[in-house]
Amino acid sequence: MGTRFVDNCPDKASATTNFVYVSQQDDLRNYQFVEAVGFVFMLATHPLVPVGGVALNSVQRRILRVSAKDELDLRPYRAPKDLPTVGMVYGKVTGILDKVRPTELQADDLIHRLLRSFRGQILTKNQQIAFELDTGNYKLIIEQLLIDVAGKSVETSRGILADNTAFIFTNEGGSPISIAGQKGYASSQIFKHKTINFESLGIGGLDQQFEVIFRRAFASRVFPPSIIQRLGIKHVKGILLFGPPGTGKTLIARQIGKMLNGKEPKIVNGPEVLNKFVGQSEENIRNLFAEAEAEYKAKGDASGLHIIIFDEIDAICKQRGSVRDGSGVHDTVVNQLLTKVDGVDALNNILLIGMTNRKDMLDEALLRPGRLEVQIEIGLPNTKGRLQILKIHTSKMSDNAFLAQNVDLARLAEHTKNFSGAELEGLVKDATAYALNRNINFDDLHAPLEEENLKVTMEDFERALEEVKPAFGTSVETLDSYLTHGIIPCGETFDHLQRTLSVFVQQVQDSDKTPLLSVVLEGPVGSGKSALAAAAAKNSDFPFCKVVSSETMAGYSEQAKASQIIKVFEDAYKSPLSVIILDDIERLLEYVAIGPRFSNVILQALLVLVKRMPPQGHKLLIIGTTSMNDVMESMGLNEVFNVSLHVPALRMDEMVKVLRHLDCFSVGDIPEAVNLLTTVNSKVVPMKKLLLWLEMARQDVQDGQKLSLERWEEVLRELS
Repeated sequence: MGTRFVDNCPDKASATTNFVYVSQQDDLRNYQFVEAVGFVFMLATHPLVPVGGVALNSVQRRILRVSAKDELDLRPYRAPKDLPTVGMVYGKVTGILDKVRPTELQADDLIHRLLRSFRGQILTKNQQIAFELDTGNYKLIIEQLLIDVAGKSVETSRGILADNTAFIFTNEGGSPISIAGQKGYASSQIFKHKTINFESLGIGGLDQQFEVIFRRAFASRVFPPSIIQRLGIKHVKGILLFGPPGTGKTLIARQIGKMLNGKEPKIVNGPEVLNKFVGQSEENIRNLFAEAEAEYKAKGDASGLHIIIFDEIDAICKQRGSVRDGSGVHDTVVNQLLTKVDGVDALNNILLIGMTNRKDMLDEALLRPGRLEVQIEIGLPNTKGRLQILKIHTSKMSDNAFLAQNVDLARLAEHTKNFSGAELEGLVKDATAYALNRNINFDDLHAPLEEENLKVTMEDFERALEEVKPAFGTSVETLDSYLTHGIIPCGETFDHLQRTLSVFVQQVQDSDKTPLLSVVLEGPVGSGKSALAAAAAKNSDFPFCKVVSSETMAGYSEQAKASQIIKVFEDAYKSPLSVIILDDIERLLEYVAIGPRFSNVILQALLVLVKRMPPQGHKLLIIGTTSMNDVMESMGLNEVFNVSLHVPALRMDEMVKVLRHLDCFSVGDIPEAVNLLTTVNSKVVPMKKLLLWLEMARQDVQDGQKLSLERWEEVLRELS
């Protein structure tokens, strides 16, 4: 056909046929369809169309982005033999003009007119078709086309309209044109698309949570209001998303707003609602609901869905009576919100989505059914979820050939236990920064960059893993500080303790009947209790390992220490497998022999926390260490631990094994070195002290030389 100049439709009748008209002198015997800008139209001739012209109606000109007198390239289109027949059309009916008066159309009349006027035509996704009804001229915007493949509905971009094609009209409640009588079908007016792909929305690792959200909050909204009325139920009006920071709560709320056909979501940060002037905070709450309230009064259940997203909702909905500022503002704000969501004049066209890291701070009345009744914990992603998130954040670099072939995302997912979604994104950014930095010429920053050499490799990710650490992960540096010398084999007693701790780790990991196991290691100062606990935690490979030590809380008040200990336990409950080491429990309790004095606040917290079962699906191993077992017994702490293990000081034969392992004496000198240790220092020698003395004795010895007995005796006498 070639290039034609655009003309208006020659008459009113031809404007609602979706045909493209050319001159009667054009020969149309060889083809029936033409293609322009990705859309396919049926051809026809008309006596009023000049030679070299093509007549288009206003809707066709709009989607082809041309005006009268413009040139348009038309290409003959021959339908392939395998071009499918459309089984279902998802479309929206609007007026030809932007402004149209409110009208209710019957679905049966619409479908009959569309099939009669356009059967046999080839439809393309996003195409717009003008048609005529008795009430005026309208257009159909095609949003989705579905075909049947082996009994399943599959989306297609193009297909033929047939007599048995079904229609679903997706006019949302806010549209001036409403469609009545869509019997036999779920009304997907609430969603922009028939299918929901969370990965394409940039959300990974939350399939299960989305399933619960959809079932409880949206399933009722998919069906027509008449069915819901006959069922006698009300829509869910509120969702609460809670969980650790960085797990995707805000992202979920935003994407829910994007995939729904309702009004543009109103996103409110909790602190923004509060105002120092009396009554202003309450008015801010009322203003959020004003638009939904006005529409519901005018249209009732035909009203569109209004989404209000509250970020940091705990800032404005704290438990009433808990904020003592003298003004009572927080209490009245909570009352106002409760009234709007589920009061006497409650609205049925709103969906309130609240997000918080502190569910425990929210007023209980807000969480009952009818308000924020769907409460979903957005926790740390599992291995499958982490793989999804990594794929999302590396998809663009993969599509553009910037991701090296040696990058194993599945392996990265395995090595990023307890990473949140935000931390995984940070990992990808850090790895990309290494790749970018490698391709910069620091001698000439203005030198041209070679894109072909820019590759993000597995080595970049491994280096990034050394820098990006999860907030709810393992304190590797802390554990390593307890294992400066490693675990030195020194006899059957220590081997037995190691095996026992290993069995406890395995029991917590494998047994469904042991979600909580607590063990206390007691023995002399420096006998290796902390090292044994740290080694057990490190070898467990549990994703969450934390040490609670008095060293990290020096100068804290009793309340601050108790709060810090409670926070470690709360963080542990967010991980599927956790180890907590309570190191030097008597120091945590601030125990002193003079007085005696100890912190009852911390004691009571430990008595509760060590016995408290973790949430379902979470497991916890607690390892405590103490050098004052008698104090533990007097305070009742021994009773709350499941197992107590004694870690003794070194015996003579064990000292020999330690010295042999360290290879610091000649083999023949080892028995005499041990004798000197027991004769010069008659006290029991714990492991930690022995290692310290050996290190001091070796300060003046050159590398590779053995320690002499004279030097050893000299050091022992200085320290005794």
